[in-house]
This record gives sequence, C-alpha cells and structure tokens, in this order.
Amino acid sequence: MFSNTTKYAIKASLYLAIHSSKEAKLVIKDIAEPINVPQAYIAKILQSLSKKGIISSTRGPKGGFYLSSNQFQTKIMDIVEAVDGEERINSCLLSLEKCNSENPCSLHHLAYKEKQIINTNLRLTTLEELRNHVLSGKSVLPL
Repeated sequence: MFSNTTKYAIKASLYLAIHSSKEAKLVIKDIAEPINVPQAYIAKILQSLSKKGIISSTRGPKGGFYLSSNQFQTKIMDIVEAVDGEERINSCLLSLEKCNSENPCSLHHLAYKEKQIINTNLRLTTLEELRNHVLSGKSVLPL
C-alpha cells in the first residue's frame, strides 16, 4: 500500500516530531541511523518534504531538520500524497490500470472498504497524534 519512500517519510517525520525542535534541529545522520534508512536516501526525502512545507530545515553550522509548531498538525495523508501522490494510495492491489468500482479486479471487493477506512484515518490523523501515541507507550518507533 505504501512505497518504501512513503514509509521512510512517515518514520522520519514522526522521528522529528518526537526528537526535534527549532532550538534542537537534527542532521541527516541523527535521523537516518535510528530509523534504519540510508543517509543519502533519507536526505532526498527530507529535502523534498521541506520544499513542500511538511517539515522545516535551516542551513549552516546550526542547521538541520525540525518541525515548526504548525507542522505538528500535518495529516499523515499529506505526507503520503507529498511523496507518492494520491494515485498510489488509491491504486489497485494488483496494479491494474482499469480497476475501479464499475470494473473491479478480482481483489477489489476484498479491500475496497478497508482501503477507504485507512484513507479516512490517514486524512484525520496528525503527526502530533502519532507522536503522542508513541510517547504514551501505545506504539513503537526506533528511538
């Protein structure tokens, strides 16, 4: 359902939500290692997310990546769409181009309703909510 790039983008954004601030920015190495993503790969992802306003970054000796206070309200679907676009999340499980409700593939009926529920939850859930979930011990993230 998610590409590896999207998974890494969500993990990195959540990691920033937990460990960074405007005063305590993180550099690529500080993010890549704990979430187990190659530095060059996560660097490209974070640069893209920064250009799209999902995370913040500053250059220079005290530079790095962080979330501003309003970026904690970023919906998880915003990250998914920024990385993969809306097409991927709504794509056919068998990757058939012409699969839809009128012309369903053989798996369509098994997953359509569940995919709609997941999409709704991704549109409603913020980075702050995920952060609070992790900090309360209800879910895990490499820390």
